[in-house]
Amino acid sequence: MRSVSHPERHLVQRIGWLRAAVLGANDGIVSTASLIVGVAAASTGKPEVLLAGLASLVAGSMSMAAGEYVSVSSQADTEKADIARERAELRENPKRELEELKQIYVDRGLDQHLAHQVATQLMAKDALGAHSRDELGISEVAAAKPVQAAITSALTFAAGAALPMIVALAVPFGALIPAVSAASLVFLAGLGALGAKTGGASPLLGASRVAFWGAAAMAATAAIGWLFGTATA
Repeated sequence: MRSVSHPERHLVQRIGWLRAAVLGANDGIVSTASLIVGVAAASTGKPEVLLAGLASLVAGSMSMAAGEYVSVSSQADTEKADIARERAELRENPKRELEELKQIYVDRGLDQHLAHQVATQLMAKDALGAHSRDELGISEVAAAKPVQAAITSALTFAAGAALPMIVALAVPFGALIPAVSAASLVFLAGLGALGAKTGGASPLLGASRVAFWGAAAMAATAAIGWLFGTATA
């Protein structure tokens, strides 16, 4: 339960899973839609297009999970190493660490006397926590969570990739490129707006920047598919 004296739920508490979710879903839509459009532009039949989309969904989900897990695990390892080093420094030279923490508060605007009082009281309660938070910038809210990031990325990538796949299944081959492109841009704009709103930013800005890069990716793969399809025809 949240503290009665601090009942607000800050948006920064969402930053870990929100980043992974937006990245996963965005990549799922862009990668799969671009691949479908590129393969379709090469004048391949619909079964090959759907197979390529399905391969993108499965491989992309696993790749996102593995990539997020490795990346965030590296961050977590670095945080653990820094915390272990700080623990050793507190044990070996607590007076120097007190002065170091005091100076941090002085730099933030407290006078010398008050900064010394604050540092002394915080270190008396939780010295390692105070240094981790105020010296290293590591807090419980923003701490790296590899498993959460991996699962979130994999699931959201699959969900995002499923959207252009559904459109590709529903339309005839002749309408596949414009239908998948248009629908994917709508999906991307909606995702960008939702992610921005959840994070407390402008939905319009979030929608426009995600849609722009999605359109660029689909245009590039469509051009490649058309060029190579024409060359091999």
